[in-house]
Amino acid sequence: MLSRRDFLQVSCATAALLGAGRPLVAAAAGQKVTQDDLLAFEPLGNVTLLHITDIHAQLVPIYFREPSVNIGVGEVYGKPPHITGKAFLEKFGIEKGSSEAYALTSVDFQALARTYGRVGGVDRLSTLLKAIRAEREGRTLFLDGGDTWQGSYTSLKTGGADMVRVMNALKTDAMTAHWEFTYGTDRVEELIDELEFAFLAGNVRDTEWDEPVFDAISTFERGGVKIAVIGQAFPYTPIANPRYMIPEWSFGIREKEVQRNVDKARADGAELVVLLSHNGFDVDRKLAARVSGIDVILTGHTHDALPVAIEENGTLLIASGSHGKFLSRLDLDVRDGRLRDYRYRLIPILSDVIEPDPEITALVEEIRGPHKDELNRVLGRTESLLYRRGNFNGTFDDLICNALMAERDAQIALSPGFRWGATLLPGQEITVDDVYNMTAITYPNVYRNEMSGKLLKDVLEDVADNLFNPDPYYQQGGDMVRVGGMGYRIDPLKPIGQRISDMVLLETGEPIDPAKTYTVAGWASVNEGTQGPPVYDLVSDYLMREKVVNIRPNDHVKVAGI
Repeated sequence: MLSRRDFLQVSCATAALLGAGRPLVAAAAGQKVTQDDLLAFEPLGNVTLLHITDIHAQLVPIYFREPSVNIGVGEVYGKPPHITGKAFLEKFGIEKGSSEAYALTSVDFQALARTYGRVGGVDRLSTLLKAIRAEREGRTLFLDGGDTWQGSYTSLKTGGADMVRVMNALKTDAMTAHWEFTYGTDRVEELIDELEFAFLAGNVRDTEWDEPVFDAISTFERGGVKIAVIGQAFPYTPIANPRYMIPEWSFGIREKEVQRNVDKARADGAELVVLLSHNGFDVDRKLAARVSGIDVILTGHTHDALPVAIEENGTLLIASGSHGKFLSRLDLDVRDGRLRDYRYRLIPILSDVIEPDPEITALVEEIRGPHKDELNRVLGRTESLLYRRGNFNGTFDDLICNALMAERDAQIALSPGFRWGATLLPGQEITVDDVYNMTAITYPNVYRNEMSGKLLKDVLEDVADNLFNPDPYYQQGGDMVRVGGMGYRIDPLKPIGQRISDMVLLETGEPIDPAKTYTVAGWASVNEGTQGPPVYDLVSDYLMREKVVNIRPNDHVKVAGI
């Protein structure tokens, strides 16, 4: 008899051979794709999981370029999701120039963006959800992986209320969280009271009483199957984001607690156990290898988009991308208390070919309407591609660094390696909306400090270890801090303290001296009481003066050892 793990290994291999594990968009290079193509799917079994994650409050269609560099270290070196570009196309048999290639890689991005158009938009998402629900009546669960309430002008101005209204209207069944917590304890609790679905975060505990703050498990019945959904919030929230905003809550991976929750769900009769996670893909891959009894992990945080389910120790890992760009559909055949078969598709939400849902369009217009004039206010224009994603540089972050140095009279600029933020094509106007899509946080002040060369190296080493520590449990996601006014060399495969070398000050061409001090501007400090203008105002002022920007990819960061 096949074990559960043996079955899933065979099932994964079979799905790949039959093409059921990849998106089935029927558009080759340059060919028109339709809404019917996006929805084409051969249904299977009695349960359909629908998953979206890391929307970052993007209500309307945008452009979004996937990374050209995504380095994995240790055991995951060269494994999905740590392959990009042409290697990604070859790995998954995707035709260059196709709609799949456009959605999943950065290859020929500018040309393909003009062919296939924008992605996302919650009214387009709603159209897909309603179509699948109609097809699979009584069998669907729609689950949100978090990073939903933050990342746009309206989310910042409404304190996340805009996204709560939208996700209620989309009839979400459950969510977990990360950036949600940056609104602070009181606001998070207010917004949870407005939810019409479950907020799950089993790894968050009260620091005084060591008791759970939120529910860990929610149980559903779909297609005659009892399903347990376990929520896992981002475990490093108080490190990656300001601790002072959530002083009485502690986080962590809490592997043993996850196992206890799985065991409890099984003991209570769950036939299907789903972990709705914001751990990040590599953390979830390790967790799956160490925790038994999880059928599916819907992973989030690291913004990875994979066209197949990845099997680890009998658990299926699903990575659904970010920014509302993809909707995952996972059909499951659950019989006699066990997962017997599955079929998966990552659906790219190609906005230009999906009929918007009028109900959600009206809601979005209601939310954005009072801010319309400010959202559409033009600050400047770009002659180059502006994007954020990539381990070491993004051209919009280079623009931010230029603004920091100019507006704060600094020699060096530091911009955090956030992975959220929409892309702008050459020739596009840059609006207030665009700037907030890159900078909308609740701790936006731009500081101006004196830092020694030694401290600068320590900062870079610390961030590099968060990204490239070979043990996924010590990784916090995100990318390298972006730098302006300086260059350096990095060897991701070396141990902490030895990755960063050859630091140079660009204005003089001289090596950065550990004993000297330099004027540094940066933003998103997690320290309470940081002083300085909000980054979105500073960048807006800079753009209004510059009027036209042309940012070439940063070549002052040299990568070694890879």
